[in-house]
Amino acid sequence: MIKFALHCSQGHEFESWFQSGEAFEQQSQEGCVLCPYCQAPDVTKAIMAPALAGKSRGRKAELPALAEVPDNCETLPALIGPQEMEKRAMINALRERIFTETEDVGGRFAEVARKIHDGLVAERPIHGEANLAEVRALVEDGIEILPVPSLPEEMN
Repeated sequence: MIKFALHCSQGHEFESWFQSGEAFEQQSQEGCVLCPYCQAPDVTKAIMAPALAGKSRGRKAELPALAEVPDNCETLPALIGPQEMEKRAMINALRERIFTETEDVGGRFAEVARKIHDGLVAERPIHGEANLAEVRALVEDGIEILPVPSLPEEMN
């Protein structure tokens, strides 16, 4: 197993484990290596310093969890490192809190957010869906919103 520092065309940096350098190249050519942040398939290896073997201090290294793999990939998947797993757990916790403590207004998000902002309906925490034009209009009108990032597994 080998860990590579990687980056995508959108500038995200992350690390992932592979069986070998050849496995990375094959998975990359097949479109199986995706950025865990934006799902971009154009991922390349970043320059990194070699890891030097040292004396173990009695600690066992924890293996990271398996990443989601597109259906067209037949080789073994890349692994996500502990830092990425921690970040995903934090995002999951934030999303869970948002979705359990707010009212789902579905596709009427922009309309309801505007009514709340204008004082036409009672103020309350909401979540829902809006297209890019609706989001842009809300922001331009000074209505504070927070886009909630999609999880990688929601995009597959």
